[in-house]
Amino acid sequence: MDLEVYSEDKKSIWNEFVRKSKNATFLIMREYMDYHKDRFTDMSLMFYDNKKNLIGILPANIEGNELMSHGGLTYGGFILDKKMKTTTMLEMFNLLINFCKGKNIKTILYKPIPYIYHEIPSQEDLYALFINNAKLHIRNISSSIKLGKKNDYETRRKRQINKALKNNIIVLETNDYDKYWVILEQNLMEKHESRPVHTVNEIKSLASIFPNNIKLFCSYKDNTLLGGVVVYENKENVHVQYISASEEGKAIGALDIIFDKLINEIYKDKEYFDFGISNENKGRYLNEGLINQKEGFGASAVAYDQYILYL
Repeated sequence: MDLEVYSEDKKSIWNEFVRKSKNATFLIMREYMDYHKDRFTDMSLMFYDNKKNLIGILPANIEGNELMSHGGLTYGGFILDKKMKTTTMLEMFNLLINFCKGKNIKTILYKPIPYIYHEIPSQEDLYALFINNAKLHIRNISSSIKLGKKNDYETRRKRQINKALKNNIIVLETNDYDKYWVILEQNLMEKHESRPVHTVNEIKSLASIFPNNIKLFCSYKDNTLLGGVVVYENKENVHVQYISASEEGKAIGALDIIFDKLINEIYKDKEYFDFGISNENKGRYLNEGLINQKEGFGASAVAYDQYILYL
């Protein structure tokens, strides 16, 4: 077995492997990873078996003496061939560790892809982490719905949906990122004194590159935009983020009606609907109001873990 550091001339090979792997999402495509490449020192790796077949890739960056998989993504970890064996995964981890030691890297921060994003079971890496004495470093909690077996909405969510219907709110897929980002940025600044991870130009650029994966759904009353949700769509699942509404929208269910349409109409045939995490402070703080809202739609907990391996 051998590994090589990713270089741009391997872009098409990398992307093709992502498309055929058993546990990747479009976030691992180089066009997505590289939109912010100026902020990270890339150290992505490609692993080959003894017959020179590509069997795994590791999206990664290096920061000081730490290798992160990946610092610019929600998750990372090994992306694997559908025929991956546990013993092969152990060998890949040993190769990774020896490579890092040779580069004087002291720690590996590893963010495995949550199981709801796997096309088929793909947790060989979790066993390899255990065998190599990696420690659980961060545990965030996301809220997800298994769409084929979803729970009923709680009363408050039903009430908000009814308010939206009575106010003749409609939900549309739109490209009006500029108008929506004004609401999003205002809410984030007022509540958290923060900004979206993506600027409006970045999200528009990514949506143009991945039109089948990144979508914006907004709710309107009399042509006034009241709320919105950005959807990251994968083959078997959807993830929602950048969820926000105006004060008027919050009062009359402008977000609830979007979620209801996404869950029960647009994405009803997907396997999972993922609301994302409700944590801050490396998982130690749980935003109870936020998670209660998500659980009100029948969602339940999925762990987004991060492990640290000291070399």
